Amino acid sequence: MGDLRYIDAGVDIDAGNRAVRLIKQAVSSTHTDGVLAGLGRFSGAFALPAGYKEPVLLSSTDSVGTKVKVAIAVNRHHGIGVDLVNHCVNDIITSGAEPLFFLDYFATGKLDPAVFAQLIEGMAQACRDAGCALLGGETAEMPGVYALGDYDLAGFIVGMVEERHHTNDAVRAGDVLVALRSSGLHTNGYSLARKVFEGVPLTDDIAAALMAPHLSYLDDMRRLPWKAAAHITGGGILGNLPRALPEGLAATIDKAAWKPNPIFGEIRRRGRVSDDEMWGTFNMGLGMILVTGPKDVPKDALVVGEVVQQSGPERVEIS
Repeated sequence: MGDLRYIDAGVDIDAGNRAVRLIKQAVSSTHTDGVLAGLGRFSGAFALPAGYKEPVLLSSTDSVGTKVKVAIAVNRHHGIGVDLVNHCVNDIITSGAEPLFFLDYFATGKLDPAVFAQLIEGMAQACRDAGCALLGGETAEMPGVYALGDYDLAGFIVGMVEERHHTNDAVRAGDVLVALRSSGLHTNGYSLARKVFEGVPLTDDIAAALMAPHLSYLDDMRRLPWKAAAHITGGGILGNLPRALPEGLAATIDKAAWKPNPIFGEIRRRGRVSDDEMWGTFNMGLGMILVTGPKDVPKDALVVGEVVQQSGPERVEIS
C-alpha cells in the first residue's frame, strides 16, 4: 500500500513540466503590449487597447476536427497549430474584429512533449502573424479517454471592434459576392475525406493536399471593402453564406467563376460524392466570401455571384 503513483495511472507530471519548458519561448514571442500576465498563472490578464469609441468584444471557439488524424498519420503537427489559430481569427474578422488574444486546450492519452511543442510553435507563429497574444491554455493528459498517440485541441479567441461595424444591416440585393480562395479543405470535411481515402496510401501528394494550411484572411479583409463576410467552414458554402445575409435575401453563385482545388475533384471521384454533398460539406476552393457594394468591387477581385431577393426556401442557389 502507498506505492501507487499518478504515473502508474498514465499521467506523467514530469512530461507536462518538460512540455511547458519547451513552449515558453514560443508563447512569450506572441505577447503584445496588452499582456499583463500570461504563461504560468491560473489565468491570463490582458489590458484592452485604447482608442475605441464604442468597443465591443467578440469571441469564438473552434477546433480543427479530424484533421488531427491526418496529422498523426503523417507525423506533421506544426501546421495544425497554425490551422487552429487561423480558423478562429477568420471567424471573428467576419465581424470586423481585430484579434487580441488566444487560448488553447490540448488533450491527449499520453503527452508527447515534442508533438505538443510543435503544435504550440504553430499556434505562436499564427498568433504573431495576426498580432494576437497567445495568452494561455490547458494541457490535459487523459488515459482511457484518448487512445495512445491520439490528441485533440480547441482554440478560443477574443477580439475587439467598434460597435457600429459588426452587423450586416447594409447588405442589399444587387451587392456582389467577392471570394478569397482557400488552400484546400482548411479544417472542415475531414471525416468524409478520411472515409474517401480509407485504405489508400497517404502519398506525399495526397498528404500535402490534406494538410494544406487553413489560410488567414486578416490582411485581405483589412484592405478590401466589404459589408458582410462568410467564413466557409463546416457546412460549406450552402451552410455558411446565408449567415452573412439579412433575412429576406439570398445569394446566387456562378460555379464557373473559379476552378476548385484538385483535392475536391479527387474526393468527388474516389468517393462518388454527389454535388449537393460536396457543396454542403466543403469550401470548394473558397475560404471566405465577402459581400461588397457593386461600385466597390476591386478590379482584380474574384466575383462569384450576387445577392438577390429571396424567392423560395433556399438561401443559396448554385448554377
